[in-house]
Amino acid sequence: MCKKWLIILFKDSVVGDSTFICIFAAIMNDYGTILVVDDNEAILTALKYCLAGTFSRIFTLTSPDTVLSLLKQEEVNIILLDMNFTLGVNSGQDGLLWLQAIRKHFPDIPVVLITAYADVQLAVRGLKRGAADFITKPWDNDELVRKLKDVLEAANEVVTLDEVEADHIRRALDRCHGNLTKAAELLGVTRQTLYNKMKKLQ
Repeated sequence: MCKKWLIILFKDSVVGDSTFICIFAAIMNDYGTILVVDDNEAILTALKYCLAGTFSRIFTLTSPDTVLSLLKQEEVNIILLDMNFTLGVNSGQDGLLWLQAIRKHFPDIPVVLITAYADVQLAVRGLKRGAADFITKPWDNDELVRKLKDVLEAANEVVTLDEVEADHIRRALDRCHGNLTKAAELLGVTRQTLYNKMKKLQ
């Protein structure tokens, strides 16, 4: 997140025709660029208006087919991704597949899912696959903006090496279903070293 100066210029009404100009400067938050992917044009239009005061650039796509190529060309800070793109199909598989593709090629860009109230369990599956958060339709504008800001601020936080190592160990243990010997092999350390590191994390 960076900050920009918003400069407002206008003629002083008291001076009238003179060239005297008053300048006011205010700091506004700029959360960078957001990409919104939804097959509903009305939703894209509504989101453009909602997010215009928060993001300096807003890209919109009605199909996820060109998401990866756009991300290669443009610097995007966050993605708002719908979960359904196939007419008549509401399984959410489209969104989960594209979430997986984005996470694979652009793991540092947080993805927030858009879903219906009835699909909250589906959104939870998305969280397990790496989504940063989700919003439900219809959404509250203030809540949506707050969530997007929170996700971006969390993504920009610098974590300590200990936190990175702890996360890495947890992932290895999950992958090996808690088997210390296999997890140690996966991490390239001895079983005793892994055990000692785990004791420090407790």
